[in-house]
Amino acid sequence: MQLTKIGFFVIGIFLGAFAMTAYGADVAKIGIIDFQKILEKSDAGKAAQEKITTKGKELEGDLKEKGMAIEESKKRFEREAYVMSKEAREEKERELKIKILDFKDLEKKHKSDFNEFNMKLVGEFRDEVMKVVDEIGKKQGFLLIIEKREGGIVYAPTQIEITDEVIQKYNATYNKKG
Repeated sequence: MQLTKIGFFVIGIFLGAFAMTAYGADVAKIGIIDFQKILEKSDAGKAAQEKITTKGKELEGDLKEKGMAIEESKKRFEREAYVMSKEAREEKERELKIKILDFKDLEKKHKSDFNEFNMKLVGEFRDEVMKVVDEIGKKQGFLLIIEKREGGIVYAPTQIEITDEVIQKYNATYNKKG
């Protein structure tokens, strides 16, 4: 009986010591970043957005130029169709249809190229930002850093958001690179 009391006493001491250790442990440090905000406000993000906009305008200008050429060909065909022979009219109509199909193919290709360019640029930007986030996480002892939009966060206090800190540190890194 006495051995049982001593056993419970020893177990109680171990459990009490464990509970005190767990109670005195550091609180888990969690941070939140907003990638979209970093993209919009950081120097590198602004540069990336400018490149994307420039590429988009370039491709759009090319399409607009080719579209205007096709419209001009249509108008010319409509004016001249009445004085052409049936064979010549059918030949011009076929050529016009081919130009329109080529234009649609070019439009699809430009859209695909633009999306690929956009994804590549944003992907490279994201990789660089994640290096900075990783560095901040390690230095400041974060247990977890979550991206605000992709993380599915419904509520988060503003005290744990570290987006502005990531922007400052990333700008410093980006500006050192030139």
